[in-house]
Amino acid sequence: PPGDILVFLTDDEETEGACRKITKEIGNLGNQVGPVKVIPLYSTLPPAMQQKIVEPAPPPLTKGGPASRKIVISTNIAETSLTIDGIVYVIDLGFAKQKVYNPRFRVESLLVSPISKTNALQRSHWAGRTQPGKCFRLYTEKSFNHDIQKRTYPAILRSNLAHMVLTLKKVGISDLVHFDFMDPPAPEILMRALQVLNYLGVLDDEGNLTKLDPQLGKVLVVSPKFKCSSEILSIAAMLSVPNCFVRPREAQKAADEAKARFGHIDGDHLTLLNVYHAYKQNNEDQSWCYENFVNHQVLRSVDNVRQQLARIMARLNLKLCSTDFNSRDYYINIRKALLAGYFMQVAHLERTGHYLTVKDNQVVHLHLSCCLDHKPEWVIYNENVLTSKNFIRTVTDVRGEWIVDIAPHYYDLENFPNCEAKRVLEKLYKKRETDKD
Repeated sequence: PPGDILVFLTDDEETEGACRKITKEIGNLGNQVGPVKVIPLYSTLPPAMQQKIVEPAPPPLTKGGPASRKIVISTNIAETSLTIDGIVYVIDLGFAKQKVYNPRFRVESLLVSPISKTNALQRSHWAGRTQPGKCFRLYTEKSFNHDIQKRTYPAILRSNLAHMVLTLKKVGISDLVHFDFMDPPAPEILMRALQVLNYLGVLDDEGNLTKLDPQLGKVLVVSPKFKCSSEILSIAAMLSVPNCFVRPREAQKAADEAKARFGHIDGDHLTLLNVYHAYKQNNEDQSWCYENFVNHQVLRSVDNVRQQLARIMARLNLKLCSTDFNSRDYYINIRKALLAGYFMQVAHLERTGHYLTVKDNQVVHLHLSCCLDHKPEWVIYNENVLTSKNFIRTVTDVRGEWIVDIAPHYYDLENFPNCEAKRVLEKLYKKRETDKD
């Protein structure tokens, strides 16, 4: 029977793969089927491409010939999207990717997990919103009735709470332990959030709010000291918006080559700075963005965020300054400022060739999106994400001697686990003392 189809999968990679396979199989069927438009839908897809879901199915090739269809392959983003006219059939695999936070290792993981009954009902409502339809659930009725949860766990129970703790402190809630949360988070998650904010200088030892913000805010505050506050402002704004790089399935090689042209030898933070500088040097031109596979709308958002952050810095009397671009210290100063905020997110390259997160001793790998073409001994990272294995993402090369100079309060070797990183740091501390003498 005629009607468009909506399929729910788990992530963008799976979605794009399914689109390719379906398109290929339909091509093999030739004239047995009518024209079919296969459209992916996921959160990082550029808005212009997301809008394709509202386009109608192509017309039949011949009058009275096989009916045409539109097939939308989507992640769970479609659960809350606007109505897509013509959807008659929904195929629900019963899984979605959820972000889960491990406070012990400070790892945010994207895990494929069964959806809840609430999600399943939301998905089924797509079938027949505008006409009668059917939902095909690719799991048993027994699983639906007895195995899956009634509701999705609230985000507060599976998230890093540092930002939320900071917000509550700002509005004057001092006793978080006895605060009446609708869904109380685990005590360990709450205590870890308080510990992180204390190390960053956001909270004092009594848990009271200081005038500093978490990691990125810390970097902004120290950046004038390293004579790079203007550059850090741009990097902070780039980190505060969605991924600016566009990688359409029909031009992946060209998109990768374009991204490589922005790449910086010392890592991803400086690569983002290169993108922003190039965008401004090309007069914020939309066609330049299109040719270089960067999202114009995202970069416009970067400008807005940067202006907001600049106003905050002005209120705090933090001077906007830059090191001379021709100085050898230009990029070094930026990397040092980044380390001052991300000193708790450092990984060390072991002799075995893999990275180990410092203090937590978690084996991690550089993410495939990383711009580094070598393996530095020490790196800072923005995210530690678990997919098929542990990956660190948005990575920059730093030096061991900077670590002992900038964050000695955190790298106290008396309370340090025995590992290669500890032995290297011991040598660096000894060298530091010798140099003082």
